[in-house]
Amino acid sequence: MWHQSNILPNYCRFDDKENVSGINNVKSSVQKAIRAKLLEQFPYLETYLEDILSKKDSLRVAKCQDHIEILVGKDGEYLFFRQREGPFYPTLKLLHKYPFMAPPMQVDKGAIKFILSGANIMCPGLTSPGAKMANVEADQVVAVMAEGKSHAVAVGLTKMSSKDILNINKGIGIETVHFLNDGLWHMKPVK
Repeated sequence: MWHQSNILPNYCRFDDKENVSGINNVKSSVQKAIRAKLLEQFPYLETYLEDILSKKDSLRVAKCQDHIEILVGKDGEYLFFRQREGPFYPTLKLLHKYPFMAPPMQVDKGAIKFILSGANIMCPGLTSPGAKMANVEADQVVAVMAEGKSHAVAVGLTKMSSKDILNINKGIGIETVHFLNDGLWHMKPVK
């Protein structure tokens, strides 16, 4: 599901039967705290959060290996995930519905095949012709867009600010944590 890194373990062959150890309902007080954290991380979701995580519906959490939690919505779809108490990452399916929730970082066409195999995004892939960057700081959850594509191809975490990516222009710019056709993308909704 996620690229091997110091953030999340490599679950490219993530299987809900194998990796999900249990699904629990979340108490309303915990749900309130989760909603607050999501709004803090993704302020553009404020008017849409009720559609995504309705206060009327019970929120469920799928517990996985390595302390990974996946928030499960009312229709059993996977919405956000995180490891331990780390930042929440939107699933690509949710990001495709609400593409404005995370700052876009566009890579050039040459980087697409590497991202779709789970590779991290190197700085030159973000600074070459065809690439575009939002103004972000380090440790920001971002939508990884690709030149010529209309939907995000990955979700990642910036390892340095846009300014540093541009000035240093070497090393890892974005750590990939979820990408098209990985295990999380293929997981079936929870019943």
